[in-house]
Amino acid sequence: MKNYTSIFIIILFTGLFANAQSKTTKKADKLFSKFEFVKAAEEYEKLLSKGESSAYVYRQLAEAYYNIYKTVEAEKYYAKALDTSESPETVFKYAQMLKANGKYKNSNEQMAKFAAMRPADHRAITFLENPNYLPKILEKGKKYNLQDAGINSGYSDFGGTLNDGKLYFASARNDRGKNYGWNQEPFLDLYAAAQNKDGSFQTPLPLETINTKYHEGLVSFSADGKTMYFSRESYFDKIFERDSLSRNKYSVLNLYKSSKDSGVWSKGEALSLNSENYSVKNPAVSPDGKLLFFASDMAGGMGKFDIYMAPINKDGSVGKPSNLGQKLNTEGQEMFPFVSADNTLYFSSDGHLGLGGMDVFFTKLVDGKVGPIRNVGIPVNGNADDFAFSINNETGEGLVSSNREGGAGSDDVYIVKVLQPICDVLVTVLIKDSKTGLALSNTSVNITDTEGNIIGTKMSSETGEVNYIIECNTNLYLTASKEAYESGSANVEGTSDEEVSLEILLDPIDEIILADKVLLNPIYFDFDKSNITAQGAFELDKLVQLMTKYESIVIRAESHTDARGSAKYNQSLSERRALTTAQYVIAQGVDANRISGVGMGEAMPVNDCGSGCSEEEHQMNRRSEFIILEGNPNNK
Repeated sequence: MKNYTSIFIIILFTGLFANAQSKTTKKADKLFSKFEFVKAAEEYEKLLSKGESSAYVYRQLAEAYYNIYKTVEAEKYYAKALDTSESPETVFKYAQMLKANGKYKNSNEQMAKFAAMRPADHRAITFLENPNYLPKILEKGKKYNLQDAGINSGYSDFGGTLNDGKLYFASARNDRGKNYGWNQEPFLDLYAAAQNKDGSFQTPLPLETINTKYHEGLVSFSADGKTMYFSRESYFDKIFERDSLSRNKYSVLNLYKSSKDSGVWSKGEALSLNSENYSVKNPAVSPDGKLLFFASDMAGGMGKFDIYMAPINKDGSVGKPSNLGQKLNTEGQEMFPFVSADNTLYFSSDGHLGLGGMDVFFTKLVDGKVGPIRNVGIPVNGNADDFAFSINNETGEGLVSSNREGGAGSDDVYIVKVLQPICDVLVTVLIKDSKTGLALSNTSVNITDTEGNIIGTKMSSETGEVNYIIECNTNLYLTASKEAYESGSANVEGTSDEEVSLEILLDPIDEIILADKVLLNPIYFDFDKSNITAQGAFELDKLVQLMTKYESIVIRAESHTDARGSAKYNQSLSERRALTTAQYVIAQGVDANRISGVGMGEAMPVNDCGSGCSEEEHQMNRRSEFIILEGNPNNK
């Protein structure tokens, strides 16, 4: 789908042709600058065959193959380009091509390198938070069945939408005109195929009143089906920019709306969203007809293409658009939005963690806000570009487009049948002061999975509430923290209930200071281990917060073991645990002179079970206690 996702957008390219290394690359560079990637690749290959190899040529060749989605060739030349010169975006694209070719381990290695080069990049942050994401996507199993829609040609066919008993889609099958230089296929037109009673489709027919000699693509319909929104190349309205150096003309994509009169669609009226400076494309009308979602590369976005929404006014005009934010939009491309009847927003992205190329993702919209982003999974997604997903919640059927292997053309439309409906749980968390019972606003609430990966962080509202939407039958862990309070937590046990309400009570931090010690929940260690567990880190963070508030307090951490093993070994083990505990606190910014660690061995158990303890009783003895040596604020 690289063929059409970035049509005409000059800013998507590195502009490397402007810095050609020598006159020998002039012909290839000119083709590249005109986005004629098939011919450009041929010319760069000729240069290589003549011994004209350089990092520049390798990079240009990789970019050309990337844009026509020849993944094997793109991988090969990205690797060669990176042998002599590295740039973060080249490393990222190399990782994408490795993944598209099924080389997941190698792809992850390159993503780790990319993350080191661009630590603040959303794509890097997401990867580092969940580097083992691939098994989780694959283990979800199949939630859909896919089958060929039966309307595909040997060219590109994509973006299927059902309306009034017809399948509307974009296709490059009209081979009577000139070809588009990007991929040497004909220009895109809109087609409609009537659906038979058995679900099959009749021969697709072009929308003659809408199609032009330029590109038309991707449609969406109003709630009553009488208005059609679609994308069209801006050359139609004689809107383009001319590059001052190359003199090439560059158009953008604009949005139009068409009305049906006596069964015939009108030519189309340009929307006020359009501009000669950026593209607006991939329209998607919300089920209630009040919002228009679309993709754009307008200034102020997060990446190459972002998803926006704009109100549709009663008179049919479209209001000011708003970006859906960095939770959904990345430094990559987010496109092809679709909103289902249950307010689920589906979209395609190459910036979120996926299986390769563009993947389909979804999120629940609550009061216009984006929830957790999730991958639709296999077989809708694979290691190719998968995009333009739509679903009918009533029939359980939908459509998706893909350039995966085995299709009739470069892109194909597939029918989707739901096997397992998406199941979500709305979790409402109320944060309160444990002493007063009052709601606590502006409290940070983290939600993590069973492996400790942070899924999301939200701040509680004025009423102390936080809402999360999670998958059914998922075990999750909630942590609430607020200045001057001891952190609190709660578990979400796997459930398929539509709604779950939880309450987390936070103790004022002064309440954990006793006469001679700081009272924390027991910090347990695994048998024969001295490393800090996730549970231990959670408790020690409370101590850090207290010591930050009271700068004169001095603590001694006393570590105890159970009675298994020799007394000598247990003494050594407890000393290691005490040292680890103190080092954790110091690592959080507490002065090393204010905390020390002492190993107590097995000499002071909390029970008398001896060597015949149960595992639970042994664990109670493997603990740390925190003695106040100086600066107890209660003694002032």
